[in-house]
Amino acid sequence: MSKYLERAHEIRAIETPHHNCTQSVLMSFTQSLNLDDETAYKIGVAFGAGMKSGLVCGVVTGALMVLGLFGVDDQPTTQKLISDFKAKHSNMLDCADLLRACSQAGIQRKTHCDDLVYEMVSYVEAILKERGKI
Repeated sequence: MSKYLERAHEIRAIETPHHNCTQSVLMSFTQSLNLDDETAYKIGVAFGAGMKSGLVCGVVTGALMVLGLFGVDDQPTTQKLISDFKAKHSNMLDCADLLRACSQAGIQRKTHCDDLVYEMVSYVEAILKERGKI
């Protein structure tokens, strides 16, 4: 398991304070970004639960934040991240839709969100390695 994925597991295991999905993805990369956890926590706070409105899943917003901080901001990469995510999740991108599907499948919310965080941390790590950023 990579250090980024290990960090994601550590963050998701913390119960207090709760780390939303955006914070969890972002904070998995803070050590390589010279960004402190407190600042990353604050940056991501309003993006949990789909920007607190059930909109775009927090793992996607967190991933885009990480890519931007590493200087990866080209449209083909960000569009591919979104299209790959949607392809893997029944064409869904919004938190409310993903949580509804999770509930209908009988999957616990925490398990569902944890799995999305781990999936996205691995995805972003692969992009960063491919680009020579980490």
